[in-house]
This record gives sequence, C-alpha cells and structure tokens, in this order.
Amino acid sequence: MKKLILTLIACLMLAPAYAQKTEPVPDPLAGVKAFGMRGVPIDGPEAASDNFRNERDQPPLPRDFVQQPPLIPHTVKGYNITKNFNKCMDCHAWNRTKDTGATKVSVTHFKTREGTELSNISPRRYFCTQCHVPQTDAKPLVANKFQPAAGMR
Repeated sequence: MKKLILTLIACLMLAPAYAQKTEPVPDPLAGVKAFGMRGVPIDGPEAASDNFRNERDQPPLPRDFVQQPPLIPHTVKGYNITKNFNKCMDCHAWNRTKDTGATKVSVTHFKTREGTELSNISPRRYFCTQCHVPQTDAKPLVANKFQPAAGMR
C-alpha cells in the first residue's frame, strides 16, 4: 500500500514537468469592439458589423418557406430582452399595436407546449430574437441553390 501511495505522489510531482505548454489560440475578432445591450462593450459575431448593415424600417421581405418566422423589418440594435423585460412588447403587444402600427404577436405565441392558452406570452416564445432575425443586406456566406416551395413562389 505504501508503494502505491509513494508512486502516486511521485507521479503527481512529476506531472507538471511533462505537461506540454500550449500557445493561446488567436481570436479572429480580436480588436473588434461593439456595444450590446445596456451599452456594454461586446466581442464576437455581433461586433463584426462591417460584415452587414442592419436595415432600418424596411417593408417586410416575403418568407421563403411555410413555417419561417417573419424577419424583423427594423433594427433591433440595443433592444433589451431579459427575463424581466422585453423591448419588443413596447410595440408588438396586442394592447399597443393600434398606437404603434406594429404587427401583433401571433396567437401561437400564447400557447404552451401542451396547447393550453395563456393570458400572456408563453415563456418558450418570449425571447423574440431566438427565432426572428433582423433583415440585412448581408451577402450569403455559403452559396446555395435553395428555392421556395412551389406554393410559396
């Protein structure tokens, strides 16, 4: 038993000597700065705004397939969507659409997974940008030959 314990201690003491030193992986977006919700600086794909331009108050683009969530025809930069507050509901809530002229939230967003109707937005549909994305003038990253179904053309 003592031999086993001594062997384990020796291995643990020698392990750092055999550990390989690795170089840090360079960040492809290093140096890119942008500001997210609440003015907090962010790094990452959202920060690389040179890749596309957010459209501002454009007519909605047609959908490409039957269950496609509608695209957002305005910029959402700086929109605050947290578990306690959803900026989208300032305009798209059913009681606000007459004043704002915005599209009402679909009745499907008021149903639970089991189909029970709720008086407020279902938690699984509350974070709008999970499915809805802003329209942009972005070039496709990968070429494709997608064509909408015949009924959608």
